[in-house]
Amino acid sequence: MHPLHSSFEKRFGQAPAVIARAPGRIEFIGNHTDYNGGAVLGASIQQGVTVAAGLRRDGCIQLATLGGGPAVRLDELPKQGRSGSESWINYPVGVAWELFRERTDLQRQGWNLLVESDLPTGAGLSSSAALELSSALALHHLTGLDWSRRELVLAARRAENDFVGVPCGILDQGVSGYGSEDALVFIDCRGPDFSTVPLPAGVRFWIFNTHQKHALVDSLYSQRHNECRQALRLLQAAGRRIEHLIDLPADEVDAAVAEFPAAVARRARHVIHEHHRVLAAVDRLGGGDLAGVGELLYASHHSSSELFENATPELDFLVANLRGRPGVIGARLTGGGFGGAVMAVTDESYTREAAESVARAYRERFGSPLEILPTRPGPGARLLYPEG
Repeated sequence: MHPLHSSFEKRFGQAPAVIARAPGRIEFIGNHTDYNGGAVLGASIQQGVTVAAGLRRDGCIQLATLGGGPAVRLDELPKQGRSGSESWINYPVGVAWELFRERTDLQRQGWNLLVESDLPTGAGLSSSAALELSSALALHHLTGLDWSRRELVLAARRAENDFVGVPCGILDQGVSGYGSEDALVFIDCRGPDFSTVPLPAGVRFWIFNTHQKHALVDSLYSQRHNECRQALRLLQAAGRRIEHLIDLPADEVDAAVAEFPAAVARRARHVIHEHHRVLAAVDRLGGGDLAGVGELLYASHHSSSELFENATPELDFLVANLRGRPGVIGARLTGGGFGGAVMAVTDESYTREAAESVARAYRERFGSPLEILPTRPGPGARLLYPEG
């Protein structure tokens, strides 16, 4: 029996009807390409979010975190999100709205939800998508709905876009929903279409979490989103018959954006070339060229830093420090940027001692600790109880 089963019983006085888990994700390559219609590669990881859920008879909703404070009690499914310390409930509540939008009977249904996470905060591993997908699976099973995995993934994304208010693409939810223990998830975001790309045996991931977060990270993310949309509008106004930014041929980018505002031109150049780096990474993985994949990861980080301007001095330092070290295949920032973490892709020879030497160098340079998280690909979102 899963440990969360007894915790749920103690908290709510009833046994859970379902326990679901969804993994965090690593953005392998494809920085900010997803909401621009581009391609992206991601990896689900072993760490994630687990939720237990059960129905109530009184129409109320209670949500709690394992080891947290009192449960948040809702007399009905709210139409607006919470702020402050209770803002975390917006993810499962937003998912509930997406699942129950056409079912007024389910909107009035009461339920309990208990959340447990072993994902580190602020590391760019998308705990929000893991919470959305695990909640979606649990509520889907709990209420007897019959949605496909694709529908659940898209519902989770809509919840974050529309209820939470974050203009994310499909990367986070897609990778958490379609993850595999021995493959990367490839997403053609124009569909979106989901597939997997085999990952060579022995590949490991190391996350170096700075815990640095820009004070304006949310507004900066929205700003980059808007700059990309502006680039698309300008291209369309100039007569380019394209639907997405990445539809512009890579060899025409420089000439096409030459008269754009400088920042908008940089964003367009990054996104379009990053899309092609993702496609190249798929080809190189298929050919077993891990060294070539590593060079694409470094190029991706350089472009994110110089053109998309969502890196930080801390992230740049880590990538530069990791480059050339024994066992390291490649490194780049992972996630939205503006702080957060660097992902290093390594072979099996890379050790904890080697990672600690990076942390010492970081501490000497910036005077702050560095969290190290070794991980490897893990399964995608799934039911744990009853077995699904």
